[in-house]
Amino acid sequence: MGRNATNLVYLVTIVTFIWALRDLSNPAHARRGVWIGAAGMVVAIAATFAQSGMHDYGWIALAIVIGGAFGAIAARRVKMTAMPQMVALFNGVGGGAAALVSWAEFHREAPLPGNLHGDISVAIILSALIGAISFAGSMVAFAKLQELVSGRPITYPGQQVVNALLFAGVAAAGIAIVAGAERQWLIWVLLGGAAVFGILFVLPIGGADMPVVISLLNAFTGLAAAATGFELENNVLIVSGMLVGASGTLLTLMMGRAMNRSIANVLFGAFGQVTPAGPAAVAGADGGAVRSATAEDVAVMLAYANKVSIVPGYGMAVAQAQHDVRALADLLEERGVDVSYAIHPVAGRMPGHMNVLLAEANVPYPQLKEMDDANPEFARTDVALVIGANDVVNPDARSNQGSPIYGMPILNVDDSAAVVVLKRSMNPGFAGIDNPLFLNPKTVMLFGDAKESILKLVHDVKAL
Repeated sequence: MGRNATNLVYLVTIVTFIWALRDLSNPAHARRGVWIGAAGMVVAIAATFAQSGMHDYGWIALAIVIGGAFGAIAARRVKMTAMPQMVALFNGVGGGAAALVSWAEFHREAPLPGNLHGDISVAIILSALIGAISFAGSMVAFAKLQELVSGRPITYPGQQVVNALLFAGVAAAGIAIVAGAERQWLIWVLLGGAAVFGILFVLPIGGADMPVVISLLNAFTGLAAAATGFELENNVLIVSGMLVGASGTLLTLMMGRAMNRSIANVLFGAFGQVTPAGPAAVAGADGGAVRSATAEDVAVMLAYANKVSIVPGYGMAVAQAQHDVRALADLLEERGVDVSYAIHPVAGRMPGHMNVLLAEANVPYPQLKEMDDANPEFARTDVALVIGANDVVNPDARSNQGSPIYGMPILNVDDSAAVVVLKRSMNPGFAGIDNPLFLNPKTVMLFGDAKESILKLVHDVKAL
């Protein structure tokens, strides 16, 4: 296949990617979008294989079979609770692939003095730099989410200075290569230094900010792929990489806005440390007390309510209770109760985590209310059922200027007539701070595993 024909096929592929992104913006069409994007990638691979000058078809096919089998098996076996880890892992692999391609291109071109033209050398350096940072940073994000390392910020004195000096050294190596110092050891310094920087870059970021970090690293991987497209002169890589980079950047900014924090604060604020004296302790000193309830009591509250708002959190994901929550909602709707789901943008451990879980349980999309739509409805809600959420319903974000989450938009569940919180214990959430909502007189706690508690509620509602 000639170059013009290949570019024409690539144009078709680019259109499918844009179409896929459009469909992915709506859960009602998301599955179709995935299939359209996958079909476009198959077309792009076939067009690449058909190019004249291609060699080693057997090795390439073997790599595709091994990688495809690993990806398919991993995707089928991963639990929905571990989806953030898988996203971080796969995103990191993409960045690592871009860095390796850059290293291979440098190794192929650099032995001939002056063979690296300015535009190609810049593309190689950017792809290697950004790809290595994305790979190493994503591996740390994966380790934090998988609890292989602490989810709390890991800091040390002078870390910002160390990071700045390290990045300056890596940038100097890249500038030297672009200036004509085409030495193999320089590309190794760049790749190794960028990987170390990626590790040090993510370690100080607390687990509560992982959704934002995952979005940002996803944008990095897209930019690395686009730079790889320039060095390989491959249009589909350039456009698809820029689509990923742009969408990841927009999502990062939206996530930061949802937390009312700048991206700089997320990346350099070491947010997520446990406060020594939480606001709940203060509230307790003022006479507040936690009130617990039985499943039978909560079932009565739900069954005889006019409106119930369900607020899912990571605790629901851990317990894999989304299908049982849907069953409970169906029972309540049969009794004439108006049921909706209030979704906070950063609930869970990756963007859209709760939406994905509830979509898996076939919850009707119109029942999912984003924060701006859900908050006005709490004033006329009889019962807000909070399932494993903590930080996204913490009223300290509105009233306690000393709180690390002060100013973050939250779901105003305390505007409801009654609040029921399903929680394993009184331990703080991912941000590591206590929640005075639990001491509110209108709040009752239903302690236990979320799945078991929901199953009890289903049983007791049926018995009424």
